[in-house]
Amino acid sequence: VQLVESGGGSVQAGGSLKLVCAASGLTSSTNLMGWFRQAPGQRREGVAAIATGADRLYGNTYYGDSVQGRATISRDNSGNMYLQMDRLKPEDTAIYYCAARNKYGGYWYQYDRFDVWGRGTQVTVS
Repeated sequence: VQLVESGGGSVQAGGSLKLVCAASGLTSSTNLMGWFRQAPGQRREGVAAIATGADRLYGNTYYGDSVQGRATISRDNSGNMYLQMDRLKPEDTAIYYCAARNKYGGYWYQYDRFDVWGRGTQVTVS
């Protein structure tokens, strides 16, 4: 499995960005994909996630409190994942990572439960 993020950049406060996670090699064991972010000196934070397993949770979405109402996570038929971020704030500045989870159990924001990570894309809001 390989995940590659793109779409980051510098934007003014109040602006929007759409992050892209190009996914390849995903298997049927992947049950959750998510976006995380990490600012310098801060812990990695769950931004949003979407359930991808073949169960009753398929398509469910989850959002962190700090982005609720400003972010939308989605996937396309190719398995690529997107994060639309609107009304960006300076505190959204961070490296954004996409990740895939093959394990079951745990909360969607528990980053240590995710198996595969991209290298990240920088988002800077000023």
